[in-house]
Amino acid sequence: MVKTIGEAARETPVAIETQVLVVGGGSAGVAAAVAAAREGADVVLAERYGQLGGLATGGLIILLLTLDDGAGHQVVGGLCGELVDRLRRRGAAVAPPREDWNSPDPARVAHYQRWGLVWGKGPHRVRYSVAYDAEEAKFALAQMVTDAKVRLLLHSWACDPLTDGRRLRGVAFQGKSGRFAILADVVVDTTGDGDLYAFAGCPFASEKVFPWLWFRMGGVADVEAAIAAKGWFFHTPGEGRVLFPWGSTGRIERQIDATSPEDLTYAELECRRMVMAEVDQLRRELPGFERAHLCDIATQLGITESRRLVGEYVLARDDADKDFADAIAVTGNWTKYATTYAIPYRSLLPRGIDNLLAAGRCISVDHRVHHSTKEIPPCMATGEAAGLAAAIAAASRGAVKDVPLDELRAKLRSRGAIIDRP
Repeated sequence: MVKTIGEAARETPVAIETQVLVVGGGSAGVAAAVAAAREGADVVLAERYGQLGGLATGGLIILLLTLDDGAGHQVVGGLCGELVDRLRRRGAAVAPPREDWNSPDPARVAHYQRWGLVWGKGPHRVRYSVAYDAEEAKFALAQMVTDAKVRLLLHSWACDPLTDGRRLRGVAFQGKSGRFAILADVVVDTTGDGDLYAFAGCPFASEKVFPWLWFRMGGVADVEAAIAAKGWFFHTPGEGRVLFPWGSTGRIERQIDATSPEDLTYAELECRRMVMAEVDQLRRELPGFERAHLCDIATQLGITESRRLVGEYVLARDDADKDFADAIAVTGNWTKYATTYAIPYRSLLPRGIDNLLAAGRCISVDHRVHHSTKEIPPCMATGEAAGLAAAIAAASRGAVKDVPLDELRAKLRSRGAIIDRP
C-alpha cells in the first residue's frame, strides 16, 4: 500500500484563457505554437525551463537526423526547413549541399561522417542532415515564437490536466509564484514524456532506456587528427570544438524510467561523473587534447524514449513505405537508407479526450518506429501538423478528430511541409 496524505480543497487562479495551449517548448512545441499562431489562433506556449528547444538545445543533441529518405529525396520541410535557413543565415549550420545528397563518393561520405551526419551500416551515401550550434538554435527558436506573436511562458511546470468529461478545460501549472491555471479550447501535449495524456487517463506504452549526457570541448589542437585517431566524436560549429554525442564511450549500469525522479537523479549524477572522467582521460591520453577545455555539458539528459501514446492509430514497423490518406508528415530513418514512414494524423490523437493532440517523440508509434519518429526533424513536422490542426479545431470549436483532413493537408503543403512519401 502506498501511504497517502489528504490535501485541503483549493481554488486555483486562472492566469490566462486562450484558444490553443501548447505544453512543452521543445522542437515539437515551438513548431506547434508557431503553426497555430500563423493560422490566426491565440496561442500560449508553456515551457518548464528557461529556454526553448528541449533536447535540441539544452540536451546538446545538435544534429538534425535526418531531413531525407536516404535516397536523395527531402522528406521534412516546413518549419524545420525554416529553422535550418535561419541558422544558415547566421553561419551556425553545416549541411551538405543538394548536389551532394545521396552521393556515394567515399571522400564526401567521410567528410560528413566527421560532422556526425552519416550513420548506420554501409554502403554509405551522403544524407541531408544538419549540424548546428545550440545557442544559435535557442535564439532562432525564440525569434520564431516572438515573430508569430505566441504568448510564451517559461519556468512554468505543467502539473495537472483539468479534465471535464471528454474535454480538457485547460492545464494547472506550478511556478515560483504558486499554482495557476491556463484554460484553452485545444491543448497540444509536446512534453516529450506524454505527461498530459498520461495524467488525463489516455492509454500509453512506456520503455526504460539508457540515458546519455552530451557535451562539447574546445581548444582541440587538431580536430581532424583527433577524430582520425579516436573516431567517436565529431566536428561541431566553432573552431577547435568537438561534440561528444553520448557523453562517453561507456554507459551507466542500468536503464532508467525517465519519468521517475529517483531514476533521473541517479542518471544525472552518474552521467556527469562519467563525462568528467572522459574529459580527464582525453587530456591525459589523446594528442591534441592536452590544453582542451570543457565548453559545456548538456543541461538535459539525452532521453530517447519514455511514454508513447496508444492513440487512434499506432504506427507500426510493418507500415514502413506505406501511404496513408491522412498522412501529415513523413520521416526517414537516420541509420537506414530508403526507408520512410508516412505519419497519419490519427497517430496524434489520444483516445478519450476530444480536444487534446500529441506531437513530438511521444506520439502513437510502436517501439521500432519510434527510432524514426523521435528525431528532431519529424518531431518538428508532427508539431507543425498538430499546431495547425489545433488552430482549425479551436476556430470551429469542434473535436480535433473532426478537423477536415483535406483542409489540414492542403494548408500544410502551402506552408512547405512535406506530407507524402517520395
